[in-house]
Amino acid sequence: MNTADLGLPVAVPSTALFTDQYELTMLQAALRSGTAERRSVFEVFTRRLPEGRRYGVVGGTGRVLDAVENFRFDETILGFLRERAILDEPTLRWLADFRFRGDIWGYPEGEVYFPGSPIMRVEGTFAEAVLLETVILSILNHDSAVAAAASRMSVAAGARPLMEMGARRTHELSAVAASRAAYLGGFHTTSDLAAGFRYNIPTVGTSAHAFTLLHDTERDAFTAQVDSLGSGTTLLVDTFDVTEAVRTAVEVAGPGLGAVRIDSGDLLLIAHRVRQQLDELGATKTKIVVTSDLDEYAIASLAAAPVDAYGVGTQLVTGSGHPTCSMVYKLVARADSEEPGAPLRPVAKKSMGAKTSIGGRKWAARRLDEDGVAVAEVIGTGPVPAELADRQLAVPLVSAGEVVAREPLDAARERHIAARARLPLSATQLSRGEPVLPTEYV
Repeated sequence: MNTADLGLPVAVPSTALFTDQYELTMLQAALRSGTAERRSVFEVFTRRLPEGRRYGVVGGTGRVLDAVENFRFDETILGFLRERAILDEPTLRWLADFRFRGDIWGYPEGEVYFPGSPIMRVEGTFAEAVLLETVILSILNHDSAVAAAASRMSVAAGARPLMEMGARRTHELSAVAASRAAYLGGFHTTSDLAAGFRYNIPTVGTSAHAFTLLHDTERDAFTAQVDSLGSGTTLLVDTFDVTEAVRTAVEVAGPGLGAVRIDSGDLLLIAHRVRQQLDELGATKTKIVVTSDLDEYAIASLAAAPVDAYGVGTQLVTGSGHPTCSMVYKLVARADSEEPGAPLRPVAKKSMGAKTSIGGRKWAARRLDEDGVAVAEVIGTGPVPAELADRQLAVPLVSAGEVVAREPLDAARERHIAARARLPLSATQLSRGEPVLPTEYV
């Protein structure tokens, strides 16, 4: 069964209340003033990458499309808004028939981005576009943060598989989204069965320390697990004494034991000792899996160790220190009237601080050198230069309210690997640095 395109609900009947109240009060005021139907353009972008990061990863686009389709105000929701006196009756009547009927363009999921990149553009009336601000930002900020952390960990791991194991470290719904974003960023499997069901991500899992402690002896626990799951299973060997556990594991499962997992201690030192012991016992093909609060730096430090796979939880689902991308959703153009053909006027926020924005509907393209390596993120509001016409980044996602770009998660995963490969080599450095591509405005 392929569940990637099911469009399953997010455990709620609607995403319409995944919003901030001021979006609805702005709608009410705009309806009353006669400006609600003005054609408007909103853009999602970030003014800076998280400190020290060299590129960002677009994550969550597919979930945004599901959320927009599911943005409906049913009678229960309207009743809540009425009981709280949040909106007046004309606005509630308007919301009862709400469907987003505008257009959405954006960087395809898995693509990389940089400061100022117009990651997503929402076009429609002010009324319909303003309502989507919070739900779009909440999805993109979370999923892009996890995808970026996953991408960095994938680079550090090289060819070694990565398992996502962070469900117990975050909200239950965030855990599913984080699993999806981790897979997009380069992870291979997840321990979260809800993510496996909803997004068709391969799942893994064997046993925890509790299973060993349940039994009278470690040998009894290993025997029970092997009897149930076969000799190819992964046995957890650091509940008591690692050396004794490895010996027992091979005695119980034989030299065909699939893997041992180490979840504590000096992983570099222990991995070397365990590898030597396994080889001496004849279990030369038994793999070593390490877990225990890993991040990209810890993974990189284990590059020379005889480790075959990594399991990552807390640091992954929290963006490895950067749980948000600071993306914003800003009005950049609007019509002077509600007439269908009224021209768009660029608008922008001016601020004393760093919260300025650039007006006008934007295009974005990536300039490449003669070897196909990216050298600049180019953003403009006027005509697209001929040499960049076939290198534009935004694609149509929603057209006249209809989703036109839904795709399997594997397609976005493959896109990210390809996009990352086209960046300068310094993009894969884990040391702190500036964005690997400059942003040029033309």
